[in-house]
Amino acid sequence: MEILFLGPLMQLSMDCPCDLADGLKVALAPRSWARCLTDMRWLRNQVIAPLTEELVFRACMLPMLAPCTGLGPAVFTCPLFFGVAHFHHIIEQLRFRQSSVGSIFLSAAFQFSYTAVFGAYTAFLFIRTGHLIGPVLCHSFCNYMGFPAVCAALEHPQRRPLLAGYALGVGLFLLLLQPLTDPKLYGSLPLCVLLERTGDTKAPLCS
Repeated sequence: MEILFLGPLMQLSMDCPCDLADGLKVALAPRSWARCLTDMRWLRNQVIAPLTEELVFRACMLPMLAPCTGLGPAVFTCPLFFGVAHFHHIIEQLRFRQSSVGSIFLSAAFQFSYTAVFGAYTAFLFIRTGHLIGPVLCHSFCNYMGFPAVCAALEHPQRRPLLAGYALGVGLFLLLLQPLTDPKLYGSLPLCVLLERTGDTKAPLCS
């Protein structure tokens, strides 16, 4: 997943006032981590939400849906529930009048779309690797990065190398997705074993 964010990571590095060595020093400092671990918002976004949401929507919901629908439909059905689960942001925005009603609902529709796509990706990752750690780490990383600031990249002074980084990141992500999630690398796949026991031996995601 990190390779997909090559462009945004380059953008973050270009806009950071400190150099790479100083940035790493600050990021790895025990004081910085201690500050994060006492920040409830950071804990919610980087630890609690990724762990609980992946546990519910991937580790629990996928095994319930897959025997009924098959793996393919389950991968695309499960994220719909995941997207709807984020509609509580509408209530927060309406309550605090953060914007007009139309823009709030437009923002919610956009968020539903990309969280559903992300949910399909993490479902694919969970099925192909048989482990929850990958989806949790991807979820935490995406919560930290947010949605890529493509409009800002288009207006950036170093637009050309930045857009090349965006394109390279997408290309490498698509190129490496299948080989790096090859089930042969990860041993037994719980969901695939479950489907075999129910008589479904033709799940293409398991091979």
